Amino acid sequence: MPTYSGRMPTLPSTPAAEPHRHRAVAESFGLDPQRYDRTRPTYPPALAETIVADLPRRTLLDVGIGTGLSALPFRALGAHVVGVEPDPRMAELARQRGFEVEVVRFEDWDPAGRVFDAVISGQAWHWVDPVAGPAKAALALRPGGRIALFWNVFQPAPELAAAFGAVYRRVETGLPFSPWSVDPMLGQQAIMQKVVDGLQRSGSFGEVRQWRTDWSREYTRDEWLDLVPTSGGHHLIPRPRLDELLAGLGEVVDAAGGRITVGYATVLLTATWTESR
Repeated sequence: MPTYSGRMPTLPSTPAAEPHRHRAVAESFGLDPQRYDRTRPTYPPALAETIVADLPRRTLLDVGIGTGLSALPFRALGAHVVGVEPDPRMAELARQRGFEVEVVRFEDWDPAGRVFDAVISGQAWHWVDPVAGPAKAALALRPGGRIALFWNVFQPAPELAAAFGAVYRRVETGLPFSPWSVDPMLGQQAIMQKVVDGLQRSGSFGEVRQWRTDWSREYTRDEWLDLVPTSGGHHLIPRPRLDELLAGLGEVVDAAGGRITVGYATVLLTATWTESR
């Protein structure tokens, strides 16, 4: 699995590249936390191993811990994880898993003198203000500590992405962005560039390194339609429109034989805190 550094291609700014401005979308996941927890993909073990490999005490702060899915592979490696989560409904499921969770937006969170080996965030950092977030992360890190931000990104076959995109264009969802309108990785790169810029502008972190691994998962029709409503903003789609959307997506899966294989790329941005207290 390659590790490399350097600046990603600069892409045009779009609403999808600035999701932290869409608070209603960010706060919609907790409307059905059980579905989110049941359907969202987990992360490859190699991701957690890469992040904690040389951490001395393995104390982690998980920003946007959600239901705890992002923290599970780290706890399996012996890490102690404290979570920050703005949605009490999501936080409750993480607490049921045994995680300590503080219910607050990360920008408003008080470290109270605590420092961690790493600040991590799975599928959530793009909802954090790109200026305030790095500044707060720096306050929470020990000297030489690490920030590690990661996402699972859909990598479907082109014909599948085109078919899904056609359904979204046909249905008036009211979303501030159009899923599948561009290659998901291109959209993710735009988001990640904003994140990298924020880390670099903070002056608190060194070179941002990037890591990626690819994998895939097979979904039945029912499994895919169970997952779709957990995507950002989908809980805000009026029920008749959501039903129309799911019916159209179901037809795509039916046409593929009732099962689809969806590729994923797990991508990681990581940097070391460089200031001294």
